[in-house]
Amino acid sequence: MAPDANAQAKAAQPGPNLGPLSWLVYDAPEYQERKNRSRFVPPSISIKDVHAAVPRRLFEKSTARSVFYVGRHLAFSVLFYVFATRTERIVADVCAPLHCGPSSRSVFSWALWALYWFWQSVAFAGMWTLGHECGHDALSQYAWVNVVLGMGLHTWVLTPYFAWRVTHRSHHKGANNLARDETYHPFTRKDLKLPDASVATPMDYKEIIEETPLFTLFKMVIRQFLGFQLYLIHNRKGNPKYPPGTSHYKPSSKLFKPHDCTSIIVSDVAIGCMLLFLVGWSYRTSFHNVWSLYFVPWLWAHNWIVMFTYLQHSDPTVPYYREKSWTFARGALATVDRPVFGWIGRFFWHGIAHDHVAHHFFVTIPFYNLPEVTKAIKPVLGEYYCYDSTPALYALWRSFTQCTFIEPEGDVLFFKNQRGEAVREYAADAPSDTAGAGDAAAKLSGKGTEEEDLKFAGIRDD
Repeated sequence: MAPDANAQAKAAQPGPNLGPLSWLVYDAPEYQERKNRSRFVPPSISIKDVHAAVPRRLFEKSTARSVFYVGRHLAFSVLFYVFATRTERIVADVCAPLHCGPSSRSVFSWALWALYWFWQSVAFAGMWTLGHECGHDALSQYAWVNVVLGMGLHTWVLTPYFAWRVTHRSHHKGANNLARDETYHPFTRKDLKLPDASVATPMDYKEIIEETPLFTLFKMVIRQFLGFQLYLIHNRKGNPKYPPGTSHYKPSSKLFKPHDCTSIIVSDVAIGCMLLFLVGWSYRTSFHNVWSLYFVPWLWAHNWIVMFTYLQHSDPTVPYYREKSWTFARGALATVDRPVFGWIGRFFWHGIAHDHVAHHFFVTIPFYNLPEVTKAIKPVLGEYYCYDSTPALYALWRSFTQCTFIEPEGDVLFFKNQRGEAVREYAADAPSDTAGAGDAAAKLSGKGTEEEDLKFAGIRDD
């Protein structure tokens, strides 16, 4: 449960002093509490116990209710579009009686466009999240409804529906498993050509990986606005097990199985049709018109998408596992619930950041039931339930600057920062893990019952 405001004010750890903006820059008490539990013992929670805590009614899907949510969302997007097409008229109607000069008119016009770009980008990101739900067959019990809605929603924001659905389901089958997870794959010490931890000096870290804040911000902007499309095009930040040339647009990519070929081609054709539509729209109006109405909010939507998906699993206090230590439940628990943008994230992004732990345990439960699922499973998860009310933009900066690399060896790993420091460490000698990581993983809810775990979670082995 999220702490109240007074508890947050008392327990939060301040970040950099930014004067009147300091209320946006602090480590939330939940994050600080996880840091204080610096020695990490991997959970021994069984997905069966988690499953048993969820009322059966929450697994039920309502096609009518889901279609209502999709329709409501699209209606808001259309309203935002209509507003944008009338901005110049609004400027004229407001500024004429006030006898505004050209400078005032320009400022007012830019303010209205910025308002449109923000809200339409939020709406576009919400379309992507609804398409994500369709990819899990979570909106309807009818497969064709999920496909039709998912194809339409994802194609509009230039995401190849079937291709991304395949790799995203693979992510759920191996979340934070270094051998299997599909995206946001961390660099290792070897990747960065750092000396071994036993001999590395502060100067080594400073010379090889330390960056100026300005250069870090530049890299962050590129990642936020273009990173998702670069991942789709050539597997940027994807799992390095795939060869060069891997792409979500190539049916022959190692990302896919042979039987996926037809659906990947269908996704490619849909994206091609969307691009032709944008070209035709530009031809009939102007590129400037399409840039203002579509591409600017589309770029900002990618920033939001990368923000909340990155923060779901990339955090200094969240572990990565190697194969013999990983279990499905451990992977699901390597997830952080965050109230990203408060009611905006709940209403327009359908709680994709608010209830992501529950989603990883039960992917086919519709998003509108996940708040109740989260409430039901928290007592079972105990201290392993990760919640973080740190302001989203500061949490993004914190993870981007502190989640620099992991060690190339070890069974349970945490990110290290640019000084080679981690905020938590694996308690390999803890009593509950004396059987050894591999034996423990098999004995608990992992290796021996992985197929059963996937069945409980609603993940199909496509």
